[in-house]
Amino acid sequence: MIKRHITEQTAIFISVTKWMVLSSFIGILIGAIVTFFLKAIEYAEHYQKLLPFPYYYTLPVVLVFVVWLVRTFAPSAEGHGTEKVIEAVHKRHGKIDLKVVPIKLIATVLTIFAGGSVGKEGPAGQIGAAAASGVSDLFRFSDADRKKIVICGISAGFASVFGTPIAGAIFGVEVLIIGVILYDVLLPSFIAGFAAFTTTQFLGIQYTYFPFHYYQSVALDIPLILKVIAAGLFFGLVSDIIVTSMSAMHKGFEKIKLNVYLKAFIAGALLVLIGVIFGDEYLGLGMETIKDTLNPDPYFAKDLPWYAFLLKTITTSLTLSGGGSGGVITPIFYIGATSGHTFGAWFDYEHITLFAALGFVSVLSGATNTPIAATIMAVELFGLEIAHYAAISAVISFLVTGHRSIFPSQILAMKKSEILEVKIGQEIEKAEVELERRQASRFQRIRRRILRKKRQLKK
Repeated sequence: MIKRHITEQTAIFISVTKWMVLSSFIGILIGAIVTFFLKAIEYAEHYQKLLPFPYYYTLPVVLVFVVWLVRTFAPSAEGHGTEKVIEAVHKRHGKIDLKVVPIKLIATVLTIFAGGSVGKEGPAGQIGAAAASGVSDLFRFSDADRKKIVICGISAGFASVFGTPIAGAIFGVEVLIIGVILYDVLLPSFIAGFAAFTTTQFLGIQYTYFPFHYYQSVALDIPLILKVIAAGLFFGLVSDIIVTSMSAMHKGFEKIKLNVYLKAFIAGALLVLIGVIFGDEYLGLGMETIKDTLNPDPYFAKDLPWYAFLLKTITTSLTLSGGGSGGVITPIFYIGATSGHTFGAWFDYEHITLFAALGFVSVLSGATNTPIAATIMAVELFGLEIAHYAAISAVISFLVTGHRSIFPSQILAMKKSEILEVKIGQEIEKAEVELERRQASRFQRIRRRILRKKRQLKK
């Protein structure tokens, strides 16, 4: 008995030590790569201002070049990053072509320079995962170990881009399977996230946080709780709009019988038109607009139109469907914060910044099916004071979005309503959702009664 106990504890100690060393190394490596990536984006945004014309005029040409670059050198770098990593984890034991690292980096920086509406978290996650996959190939790790290391790469990439190491670690293990947390990867993900975050800080990356307790009281009260519940429902609908719009735009572009380079040029031209008509606030990363909505002084976002989140959804869908390279998380943050600002302006101007913050994390929760990571992110970015409200809003948004996701390769391991029949264990894109038989027959009976009463009234 004692011998077996000692054997078990020794094996666990060796395993923990192994993953502490491996994940620390992976985190430091990815932190260094992501630092270079973030610095490159900073330089790109700086050089935008040196052009003799609006920078987004370059979009048609840049999108064509990005499509050629990706198709020629690393086809797996296509799209918004995180989706490709999820697909690799589920279908190829995390094996990712190492060429993704330089190609994804260059393509994303070019897309952001030209004003494409994309983000940096997804590419950082994919770059981190590809680097981790390369390390596992170098040291000839098993498929199971490669899978773990690649998940660490997702966590490290997300944590180091936005400065949220705990949320980044949770996101990396929560985003893969809806309804399941991979506990065996939790420790390596935490260590990789913290190592990457610490490395980027050491190399000079600075992060912005918005601690609410310095300027706004968010004490618990019943009227505000009811408004937060309503906001969660609203954010769930916004998340559904994002998923539906991006999917419809992508499929629509695929059906167009034109050369891919011509389609990229057309998408770029449409984005230029939007920039000319509405301004460049809906192009690029949009970080300034996000910061304005989260500023305690409402003056900074006073001119923000109520439809800002809808326009950002359109520009992001166009950019990605046209072949632009970049992530969807930063646009989701923009859409969430601006939709929250709109909700606050409509229903509770006193707490307008609170609702912008809730939208920031709740739309992420709904669109990516990661309510736990979203709630923890709220605490890391905004402080413990809004944790209870963020949890309510994020979970409601997650449920209201339904069995849909911005990442179609996510595996569905739960159903979001007991009155639905859902086939679990497959990709969410292929999930078949219908009313549970008893509920369906009940709805049919109600429908027949309504039709019968209508016929009686007509008589």
